[in-house]
Amino acid sequence: MGGTAPGGGVARPLAAALAPFAVVAAAHIVPAATWLPRFRSACLPRLAGLGRPGHVALTFDDGPDPESTPRFLDELDRLGVRATFFVLGEAVVRHPELTRDIAGRGHELGVHGWTHSRPWLPAPGRDLRETALTVRVVQDVTGRRPVWYRPPYGILTAGRWAAARRLGLRPVLWTAWGRDWTAEATPASVRATVGADLRGGGTVLLHDCDRASAPGCWRSALGALPGLVTACRDAGREVGPLTEHGVGNDRPARHDTRRTGRPRPRRLTPASAAAADTCP
Repeated sequence: MGGTAPGGGVARPLAAALAPFAVVAAAHIVPAATWLPRFRSACLPRLAGLGRPGHVALTFDDGPDPESTPRFLDELDRLGVRATFFVLGEAVVRHPELTRDIAGRGHELGVHGWTHSRPWLPAPGRDLRETALTVRVVQDVTGRRPVWYRPPYGILTAGRWAAARRLGLRPVLWTAWGRDWTAEATPASVRATVGADLRGGGTVLLHDCDRASAPGCWRSALGALPGLVTACRDAGREVGPLTEHGVGNDRPARHDTRRTGRPRPRRLTPASAAAADTCP
């Protein structure tokens, strides 16, 4: 005897009604599969940050922070190394002098987002506004327009990807990290974890503060730096920022300078940043 399963008449229209939402959700989150290190290294080497074999790109996320970031700057000065700092816009507004100091010491700044948020729901308008605002405050404070973009947690959704590309930013993740955000991390564990995946042409992810990590864990990354740099140099590899890494053919944005060659910053306050919260 033929028939229809109980509730079948309701299930089909409900499934049809939910289908568009499923498509939107899939489009939003599928690009985040690039978070998987082996997948992106094999299939998307530019996004993974693979550069020239004789170079290692050193990058830091989540700053600036007045307690920890200056210690990293001092250690990098001592080691004679420049790096790329992926900064949060809200932290740049709170600490403009420290942000200028990062640039003034020869490091480059990339965009890490306005806040360190997880993108659970699609919000392309917000992604564009917040990324644009972060670009603007970095440029206002340092006089240099950022080139690189790395989303918080490395979760590159469709909205974040589109925002970066519209703003002329180059998304880049990493090939090796130190797991330096955990309470159990030590300088030795950070060196070992980075070393397990580090090859010539790789991009290293560390953190110069504990804004989204275990309190004080930045000390492990700081303590690991000398050994990491020495190991790279012993292997015949230079250590430097992404701009010198040879990832693709992108060039840094041009910027205004004084006669001394230093960037010409503009004063920025939280109020002026909020007033600038529009897309360029």
